[in-house]
Amino acid sequence: ITNTLNTIMTGNIKDKEAFQRLNFLYQAAHCVLAQNPENVELARFYCFTQKTISKRLVLRQDPSVKRTLCKKCCSLLVPGVTATVRQRRCSRRQRMTMVRCLSCGQTKRFPNNPGYQLWVDRPEAQLENQPQLDNTGNSQVTLPAQLCHYCTKDFESII
Repeated sequence: ITNTLNTIMTGNIKDKEAFQRLNFLYQAAHCVLAQNPENVELARFYCFTQKTISKRLVLRQDPSVKRTLCKKCCSLLVPGVTATVRQRRCSRRQRMTMVRCLSCGQTKRFPNNPGYQLWVDRPEAQLENQPQLDNTGNSQVTLPAQLCHYCTKDFESII
């Protein structure tokens, strides 16, 4: 999250104010729960507002942020406060981290695979590794790199 914020603060992103507002709401939800763990409803309201803003402006949130929000009730998933975290063995060798929301009972499962990479982090997901086509159908070799506002990676702009 810190890298995302540093990139947003220094880069020229058109939705900079929206990202700052999302960051404020996320931090406010954490602070509310840290001060008084019984303020689950207020933290949920902040997270719901954050989700609504990101949907309305079509902004993609960082996967680390999305993993800490319940998809069903928009609660902030804090282990021991609003969620329980368990390690389960699903198959012979596969282990999963199970995060269960204490408000609605929704369960998230994450594989414990050390070699697992998010799609955003894979080389084939980055536009710089894919050939770019101009209007005539010819591939362009070099394009100026600029920051994409969907995530924290540097991508080449499409002209």
